[in-house]
Amino acid sequence: MLVAITGANRGIGLELTKKYVEKGDKVFAMCRRVSDELKSLDNVQIVEGIDTTDFNLKQKLESTFGNEKIDLFINNAGVLTSESLNSLNFDDIRKQFEVNSIGPLNMVHQILPHLSSGAKIGVLTSRMGSIGDNTSGGMYGYRMSKAAANAACKSLAMDLKGKHPVAILHPGYVKTDMTGNNGDIVPEEAARGLVKVMEELNDGNTGTFWHQNGQELPW
Repeated sequence: MLVAITGANRGIGLELTKKYVEKGDKVFAMCRRVSDELKSLDNVQIVEGIDTTDFNLKQKLESTFGNEKIDLFINNAGVLTSESLNSLNFDDIRKQFEVNSIGPLNMVHQILPHLSSGAKIGVLTSRMGSIGDNTSGGMYGYRMSKAAANAACKSLAMDLKGKHPVAILHPGYVKTDMTGNNGDIVPEEAARGLVKVMEELNDGNTGTFWHQNGQELPW
């Protein structure tokens, strides 16, 4: 199987890369800047210079994949900043929309010609984007951008139904650089659960919102 993952240089993306390499898959590890840990992995095709907000990746993707077709695409790249009602930074909020909401839609749109028949798509969002699950408020930019990403992914699932099943993924509260190494689980555990969710993705459950532990999440 040929797998492509964005944000593969660290955190959950790096662990997903490791998991699929362990399974014997060919992995294209896509990132803006390569990390030493990613470079240390064997049997990985590193694709540096991939910014998910870049609308002009056509030539780069064509030169990367050539005639090869992707069987599984996971958009993992994202950003997080923290805003409260008393401390709103609208530049940070706008940046989160660009990366967390527009970025996944842009990447799926540009990578569609490189997908094999029936290829699966997974997009990492967050339960922070669940309106029904919001009991604490705050985190305006992150919550709003992830809710928008969820809406985009649901539309993708409908538009691509019968062609490419789409999973909307929450990795859990994971100890990564993004969370300041706070969290309930480590990236390896999150990646293991996400791989299982993607294995179970099909046309019957496309467009659903999943926790990496297999729980379906509210909107």
